[in-house]
Amino acid sequence: MNPEQFQAALTKHQVTLTDHQLAQFAEYYQQLVETNKHVNLTAITGEQDVYLKHFYDSLTGAFIFPQLREPLSLCDIGAGAGFPSLPLKIAFPQLRVTIVDSLNKRINFLQELVAKLGLDDVTLIHARAEEFANAKSDHREQFDVVTARAVANLTVLSELCLPAARVGGYFLAYKGRSGQEELTAAKGAITKLGGQLEQNAELTLPGGDDDRQLIVIKKVKATPKRYPRRPGIPAKKPLK
Repeated sequence: MNPEQFQAALTKHQVTLTDHQLAQFAEYYQQLVETNKHVNLTAITGEQDVYLKHFYDSLTGAFIFPQLREPLSLCDIGAGAGFPSLPLKIAFPQLRVTIVDSLNKRINFLQELVAKLGLDDVTLIHARAEEFANAKSDHREQFDVVTARAVANLTVLSELCLPAARVGGYFLAYKGRSGQEELTAAKGAITKLGGQLEQNAELTLPGGDDDRQLIVIKKVKATPKRYPRRPGIPAKKPLK
């Protein structure tokens, strides 16, 4: 998917990018590839692959969950090189974005990137996900929507992400082919954490057989204060 195909594919989903926004995506690509030479950000570096598997894939959330086109507060847990939150921010500038990542090198890259792209209302936080929205945190249950992409399985992700979503807010998980299997395994954990499945949408990226699942979980009640557990425990002892 080249930049022109990227723009055309988005138009089919009522996402129209200005020349300025397209230039921001082009700059994003250049900065990603340049920084990736000395900081491990992504294994995907070809322009067509980045536009399809990072930029377009990140924006599929707005196809399934159109509230992302509104002026919401969005928290991206374990954003890595900024996916999905920064492509969403470029396409929908009204979003107020908070990015959380445990690796300072990635946060430094994102700080430079946000400055180069001229993005406002983006907050970058260096923290472990387990500590970001724990019972003592000011960030707990503060966000309209929490996103995560390619971070961990859904059971673990739910424990890391749902505590940050406000009651009445949402957790949006970007998943691949294993999404349905992970969802089945995570149902008990989602309920314990105050969540309720609202939608599990399947889609295929253009021009291939890359299957994706976008899982939308609504936060219907407050997360018990004991969650998330301390760093490392959610992955070692997943909830049931």
